[in-house]
Amino acid sequence: MKIQKTFKVTVSLSVLILSIYTSGCKSEFELNENLKGFSFKLIDQDGRQVDFPTEFEGKILVTGFIFTHCPDICPLTVNNMQLVQNAIAKNGGGDDVVFVAVTFDPERDSVALLKKFAGLREINEKNFRFLTGDKKVTDSVMTVMRIVAVPEDSTVIEGDLSYFFTHTDRISLIDQWGFLRKEYSGSKANIEEIVNDIGKLK
Repeated sequence: MKIQKTFKVTVSLSVLILSIYTSGCKSEFELNENLKGFSFKLIDQDGRQVDFPTEFEGKILVTGFIFTHCPDICPLTVNNMQLVQNAIAKNGGGDDVVFVAVTFDPERDSVALLKKFAGLREINEKNFRFLTGDKKVTDSVMTVMRIVAVPEDSTVIEGDLSYFFTHTDRISLIDQWGFLRKEYSGSKANIEEIVNDIGKLK
């Protein structure tokens, strides 16, 4: 009888602790969506295959959605991600955080173009990945992450097809266990807010 009672008390205590921990985590963030069931084969700016987001389990992900021909929102999104990266590095951290920018225009955003895009913006590529791939795959990523990108009317300029997108303006925070925890406006992100939220996950 004593053994049974001890076992029941131990189990009850474990459930209580787990409940407190879970409710505490949920109260810190507006989202708690499990992305562990998804793995998309993409390619980074160095031509290396990346399984997104599963390859980054154990790391906190700050993820933006862009296309390199974007004249306004996307450069601001990447710049804000870079500011977060710099702020974390300045405080002596960053080894457990990865910044990922996924293109929804893979037909133009080749590996070489993403590498050039990163270089022009003087991105610290140590923990900043730009991802492209097969359009069906990138479209699937956008669907899972609830990103909408609608091509506008196209035109031909000097023999090259030119078009832009009306698209969701977003940076997403994914925790080290593969859960989507929070979403921010990409172009108008509050840098301090994102840095603080990353700190809450550590």
